[in-house]
Amino acid sequence: MDEKELLVRITIDPEIFGGKPIIRGRRLAVEHVLGMLAAGDTPETLLENYDWLKPEDIQACLVYARRVVAHERIEPLLTT
Repeated sequence: MDEKELLVRITIDPEIFGGKPIIRGRRLAVEHVLGMLAAGDTPETLLENYDWLKPEDIQACLVYARRVVAHERIEPLLTT
């Protein structure tokens, strides 16, 4: 599955979480999935806890995050 196909799984609904990116119109925010992964949860754990979640959904979250970060510019702090 290419990135374009994966990103179709990420949707935005102003009625859910104030329009934050969510997975397939469900009440699970991309931010939440990324936070669980960052906290050390495995994709397998997420799949066990959300029976409707698919591996491609997790991959879509990672692709979405990479694309968002690719457009950020952070200036390094200068230390003296």
